[in-house]
Amino acid sequence: MIFKKLSVFIKNLYRTRFSALFSVLSLYLLLSFLIRISFLIWSSKDLDFNLIYILRAFFTGFIYDFTVGTLFLFLYGMYLLILPKKWIGSFFDKTFTYFYLTLIFIIIFFSLLAEIPFWEEFGVRFNFIAVDYLIYTYEVFENINESYPLPLIVFVLISLIVLTFVLFKKLKVFKYTFSDKIPVSKRFIFSLPLLLVSVGLGLMMKNKQADFSNNLVVNELGKNGTFSFISAFKSNELDYETFYPKLPEKVAYSILKKNILQENQKFTTTNYSDISRLTIGNQEQKPNIILIAIESFSADFLTEFGNKDQLTPNYDQLSKESIFFTNLYATGTRTVRGMEALTLSVPPTPGNSIVRRPNNENLFSISTIIKTKNYHPCFIYGGDGYFDNMNNFFGGQGFDIVDRDRGNPLSDQIKTSRFMIKDSEVSFENAWGICDEDLYKQSIKYADLNYKRGKPFFQFVMTTSNHKPYTFPNGKINLPQGDRSAAVKYTDYALGKFIADAKSKPWFKNTVFVIVADHCASSAGKWEINIAKHHIPAIIYNLNHSPEKIKRLTSQIDLLPTLFGYLGWNYNTSLFGKDINQTKIGDEKAFLGNYRTLGMFKANVFTQIDDRKRVKQFNVSGSDQSLSELKTKNNSLVNETISYYQTASTRFKNGIMKVN
Repeated sequence: MIFKKLSVFIKNLYRTRFSALFSVLSLYLLLSFLIRISFLIWSSKDLDFNLIYILRAFFTGFIYDFTVGTLFLFLYGMYLLILPKKWIGSFFDKTFTYFYLTLIFIIIFFSLLAEIPFWEEFGVRFNFIAVDYLIYTYEVFENINESYPLPLIVFVLISLIVLTFVLFKKLKVFKYTFSDKIPVSKRFIFSLPLLLVSVGLGLMMKNKQADFSNNLVVNELGKNGTFSFISAFKSNELDYETFYPKLPEKVAYSILKKNILQENQKFTTTNYSDISRLTIGNQEQKPNIILIAIESFSADFLTEFGNKDQLTPNYDQLSKESIFFTNLYATGTRTVRGMEALTLSVPPTPGNSIVRRPNNENLFSISTIIKTKNYHPCFIYGGDGYFDNMNNFFGGQGFDIVDRDRGNPLSDQIKTSRFMIKDSEVSFENAWGICDEDLYKQSIKYADLNYKRGKPFFQFVMTTSNHKPYTFPNGKINLPQGDRSAAVKYTDYALGKFIADAKSKPWFKNTVFVIVADHCASSAGKWEINIAKHHIPAIIYNLNHSPEKIKRLTSQIDLLPTLFGYLGWNYNTSLFGKDINQTKIGDEKAFLGNYRTLGMFKANVFTQIDDRKRVKQFNVSGSDQSLSELKTKNNSLVNETISYYQTASTRFKNGIMKVN
């Protein structure tokens, strides 16, 4: 009897003045459910098939969907409540309704369609990356235009909206909406509960509530893309002291200082919070240094790590002639994280990368060290360095800037030189920048200039060709445009050509090339942090040293300190990274993060902390570096993990990371 009455009541909802509102809400819930089912099937290989968890994810997801749907329709619900009875069905009423619902349909269909390529790329709902992309509209819209058939997308979007209106008309949705002249007093029965629930859920629901399992796919299934986007927008900065587990400050520094000290270093002061160390080198060499950060260059693209497609013959050959790091891990999943790790040699602090934060100029960095050796640093990027705040960051550390320059000025606080890559120097360009061949010509151009001036140079060269839309000059390789594998092969081709061209230069014999990925091509997987998806290659080529493989666990933040060790430098440092060759066996570690969740990988244990002050530890095993949660925690590793992240975060926040 109760179910029958409930059924009649629900049926009557769709035959009232509120017919359109409830129909749109129902449509949104249905489409969100279908998207969730699609993502479940899509990522089934990484899914933890725990029925209870999956059911919970779908229930949680429904609550998020309902919250977002009612918030979409909140203003329309208010309109239905307050519009005078005599205006119901009028020209104004129909115009407002059709206009508002068209706007809502655009938002609904666009957001749901946009989630599909985002899930394909990152394996998650919208997050801080989507928020960041909103800032850089030129690059993003050009990338969309080059990667996807934009006219077809617009056509599909318009078609979906038209078909929805046709369906609603066929179901007589608007007939009831414009004919039911219900008085205001009775409208409260329908609208007030819905409006109150909408506000209540909007205030109570937090994106963190979906993170209840150790499986990333399950957690992301339980989220709503729009809700996740809004949450990321609101919390684009995360304060470590507020959200993460802490130690007493002196304890944190005591643990940190014990762990960052190399065997050939000593602290310069007894101040508990001063991490400055004097590094004792031997027989200093001062070659030119070209650091090449290759976009999205996963270790598993290389033959060394099992790839059979011969995508990287040049890198494979160079690795045999170099210091080759076979067990090195990127700190993050974005270019700015790679830049942060390589330049500042610091663990990935929560929230935005330091590259993108304000007040990030004049920090202690590799630039601080190389300038004491009379090097002239230069950042060379084939796109507009305004993107992700790259120019302000590198300029703030004293680098000259070479970029495409679309008229975006440097901050007034940055006093450095900026050089534009001219149109006449570009043979191919897409949304993200010029092709790698053109970029490397810029590297050679400025190397030639510095050589003539008789001054050692340091270049940080950031490539872009291995980025969607995966386009590059025709006739270079035997694979078609638009595919990741083709982009990898072209990236390798351009690198090989660059080294060949550099060999003809008089400065080549005295130039060391550090060639490393900024991050992996994909981070999607079973766990919130997938260790295997942080594994990147790195080589130091043309060094006055016999080729060797470094198989010891190494962090991206250790790469430049290790180079300085090979060069025998004496220098003062406040970097967190260490020379792997001056690190005790058993003390090797790697730092990995993904904006909210941070971790340290050491001795086959991954210690993870997050912004809910939770601490988890996992045993790492197998070729896929799978995680199994430990029941008993290793408190020493917990404290060591916290000490690194806590001190790194507070040092930047409080300005201690700046050069005195």
